[in-house]
Amino acid sequence: MNACYQEVKLSQLWQSGTLLRRYKRFMADVRLADGTEMTIHCPNTGSMRHCVVPDSPCWFSDSGNPKRKYRHTWEVATVPGGHLAGVNTGRANHLVEAALTAGRIKALAGYSTVRREVPYGQERSRIDFLLTEDGRAPCYVEVKSVTLMEQPGQGLFPDAVSERGRKHLRELASIAQQGDRAVLLFCVQHTGVEWVEPADAIDPAYGKALREAAAAGVEMLAYRADIRPDDAHIELVHPVPVRY
Repeated sequence: MNACYQEVKLSQLWQSGTLLRRYKRFMADVRLADGTEMTIHCPNTGSMRHCVVPDSPCWFSDSGNPKRKYRHTWEVATVPGGHLAGVNTGRANHLVEAALTAGRIKALAGYSTVRREVPYGQERSRIDFLLTEDGRAPCYVEVKSVTLMEQPGQGLFPDAVSERGRKHLRELASIAQQGDRAVLLFCVQHTGVEWVEPADAIDPAYGKALREAAAAGVEMLAYRADIRPDDAHIELVHPVPVRY
C-alpha cells in the first residue's frame, strides 16, 4: 500500500490518575498519585455515556508542548465492569489504518492504494478511507468509534442522536447502489464488547438508516481493540459481529 501508516503507540508511556469529572465537553479533571489535581483535554465530543466514572482509574498522554493550555490528553477510561475504553476518538482512523496495513482486516485485504479523507457523494462528504486496486471496484470505508456498552457484551452506536451518522449511511448506500463497494467499519474501543448493534433506543432513525443501508448492499464490519494502557498500546485485533 502506498499510504503512510503509523502504529497507535506513543514513544512515551501514558500517565495514570483518578478521574474526577468531565465538563464543558473538552475538559476533565484528574487526581495524580501524589494528590495533585490537574485539568486535561478531553478529545471526545460525544456523550461518553458510561465512560465517565468518577473516582475510577484513567490514563492520559503528554503532548510535551508547554504552549498548549492543556498539554495532557485523556486516552483511556475505566468503565463499568472494570473494562477499558479508548476515549480519544481521534485515534480511531489511525487504529484502522494500522490494521489495514498489517492485514488484520481480512475482508479489506488486497488493495494496493489507500487514500484518506477523499471527497465523495451527493451530500459533500469525505470518506475515511478509499481503497483501490486495478481490476477491482473501489472500496469506500466509513469508520465509526464504539465505546458504549449497555448490557454485557452489547456494543452500541451511536451514543447520542447523530444526523451526521445518518448522512454517512445515505452516502454509502448510494455508493453500493452504483456498483462500488461500501463498508461501514465499527472501530470498537471497549474491551468488554462482543458484538455491535445500532442504538435504537438512543437514535431510532439511525437504526432504520443502518438497516436500509445494509439492504442496499453496504457491508457492516466491526473490530475490537486490545487496550494496554500501561505500555500506551491500542491495537485493532478481534473481529466481532454486527447485529441489525
